Amino acid sequence: MKPSAVDIDLRRRQVMAILNVTPDSFFAGSRTADEDAIARRVKEAVDAGCSIIDVGGYSSRSGAAEVPPEQEWLRVERGVATVRRLAPGMAVSVDTFRSEVVERVVERFGAVIVNDISAGELDPRMCAVVARHGLPYVAMHMRGTPASMQEMTAYRNVGEEVAGYFREKTAALEAAGVRRDRIVLDPGFGFAKTLEQNYELLAGLNRIRALGYPLLAGVSRKSMIYRLLGTTPDRALAGTVALGWECLRQGASILRVHDVQEAVDTVKLFETYTRNLG
Repeated sequence: MKPSAVDIDLRRRQVMAILNVTPDSFFAGSRTADEDAIARRVKEAVDAGCSIIDVGGYSSRSGAAEVPPEQEWLRVERGVATVRRLAPGMAVSVDTFRSEVVERVVERFGAVIVNDISAGELDPRMCAVVARHGLPYVAMHMRGTPASMQEMTAYRNVGEEVAGYFREKTAALEAAGVRRDRIVLDPGFGFAKTLEQNYELLAGLNRIRALGYPLLAGVSRKSMIYRLLGTTPDRALAGTVALGWECLRQGASILRVHDVQEAVDTVKLFETYTRNLG
């Protein structure tokens, strides 16, 4: 039976595992282009304790190649089908900015979380589709497209401007019929932000949290870590854990990561720490 709703508390601290059904994601270790690799990734993520698996068929790294809608759908279908087969009770998120992909996923597999890097800016039908199906919706801040975003980094104050963007965006989402309790905000680390702006945004993450919506933090192995340290994505795990802790400290509830076990451990340690604060 296809689920008609996603039964998950988006405000509780938890881990979203990245499942990249792509050949060109920025972290080579996350690419799962064939059936066996997808199945291994799903099993590892479930065993490690994630509560959401985020399936993507279109790399959003800067300069990534355009992916036709049909090709994106075939990749997403392969990933979601594997999750449904191996972990039927797992919440599934679909990382797409195309409403037609969402429509096809819902028709084939039932309700999912929609994780939209453009918050509806790249597809004006997205908000209506999400509202009609009653889906949880992750709205991320980005300027432009993945191809043009790094040319659009002029901010007076990045934290204030991202928070202001979300004030307007959440009002528009609710006006379009998206339920308030199903909206999650993602500040978009690495998307149309310079290295320094990413850290300014992180330092003021509580401004966005103050809007009252759950926050998703996606810093896993990103350039804000490896470029600062003069290394590569495959050597950015320690930095990911460190920044993940800070995101939790500032109120993030969902950590979207490549390395599930380390993130689950971070959440467990953080929750024990906070319970014992004097």
